[in-house]
Amino acid sequence: MTTTLAIANQKGGVAKTTTVASLGAALAELGQRVLLVDLDPQACLTFSLGIDPEDLELSVHHVLTKGLPPAEVIIETDDGVDLLPATIELARAEADLLTRTGREHVVRMAVDELPADAPYDWILLDCPPSLGVLTVAALTAADGVLVPLQCETLSHRGVGQLLDTVHDVRRFTNRGLEVWGVLPTLYDGRTNHARTVLETISETYDLDVIEPPIPKSIRFAEAPAAGRSILGTSRRHRGADAYRDVAANLLKRSG
Repeated sequence: MTTTLAIANQKGGVAKTTTVASLGAALAELGQRVLLVDLDPQACLTFSLGIDPEDLELSVHHVLTKGLPPAEVIIETDDGVDLLPATIELARAEADLLTRTGREHVVRMAVDELPADAPYDWILLDCPPSLGVLTVAALTAADGVLVPLQCETLSHRGVGQLLDTVHDVRRFTNRGLEVWGVLPTLYDGRTNHARTVLETISETYDLDVIEPPIPKSIRFAEAPAAGRSILGTSRRHRGADAYRDVAANLLKRSG
């Protein structure tokens, strides 16, 4: 069985792309076959895995708007995961899809067209920092949604909107969508503020908090320059180990 998980938060700067890359690499270490899908027109995930979007002729844009089979676009990466890459062309996809019937289903249709002879165990969808067409399409295709949340009070603003969108998707396009929980990121356990925010998250939104929290570290910013996730650049770092623990916990949940 393939588990499709959307990583979504319309607020930028919450380590969403870092989470997709790192969780993907951690799941691959556990023997899982993983596909990452870059749905952000900024193509940060594609770039952070060592692929220059400007060098690509084909991308997820062609899959979603032109009907190109995803197998023709998928790239193998050095982190042991496959990638459906993005380019700036994806910004046009939002406009192209707005007037299209069934636009909410374009990501699900792409997932359904993946080769059946070597199925993926996990498909991780890196959603854009908005609640537009592409995010709704990702939620429509997903079994669950994981919300990376920076441990600061201001980062809470907008989570309610995301949960409203999830509620609408459940009503209209994907009854089976579950919120798996929030993943605390950029966590500095030395501050009372971060600890207090972490304690109030689950009470405020009645959501599970995925453990452990991901620590704040400059190593996360350094990893994309090497074209790898932190698991490839700093194998024994506490941030890499935190993502390994999160991946193990998600694996238990999916089972």
